[in-house]
Amino acid sequence: MPQPEGPELDRVRARRDDLRDRYLHAGAARPAAPTRGIHHAAFICRDVEETVRFYQEFLGFPLVELVENRDYAGSSHFFFDVGGGNLLGFFDFPGHDHPAFGETIGGIQHLALSVDAEAFTRVKGVLDAAGLTYLGPDRGVEDSLYIEDPNGLRVEFYLEEPGVFLGKRLVD
Repeated sequence: MPQPEGPELDRVRARRDDLRDRYLHAGAARPAAPTRGIHHAAFICRDVEETVRFYQEFLGFPLVELVENRDYAGSSHFFFDVGGGNLLGFFDFPGHDHPAFGETIGGIQHLALSVDAEAFTRVKGVLDAAGLTYLGPDRGVEDSLYIEDPNGLRVEFYLEEPGVFLGKRLVD
């Protein structure tokens, strides 16, 4: 995907500045969110066992539920504990032809999971030992590791506390 350059880039940046000035709620002026947080994020997988093995056996997230999807006969809906009271969910849809993962409007770019320094080092070691390709500290982003799961979903292990971005606390 070509990146904007020159006058086009200047327009994009000016638009972002305008949006920030008009819509960003910071500090005491920020209204309270109307929800308690994200219960779970749910993604589609090609193969239940392959996904369970990757997230539970390889990455260490315990599988905490596996049931039939109430909206699609034969489909599974399952959850992993990703810490902090948060769940990562998946569905499979037997008989559905799944296209390759791609960035598109309404799609997902990546899922970022908060880790401490010990977990960051452990994940990097697991990836290195398995010989898996990842993007990470070697590209100048020292606090992130990006991998792809068996379904093409990009998962980031982010060495930052929840609610903090680039060292700045955004939410309590």
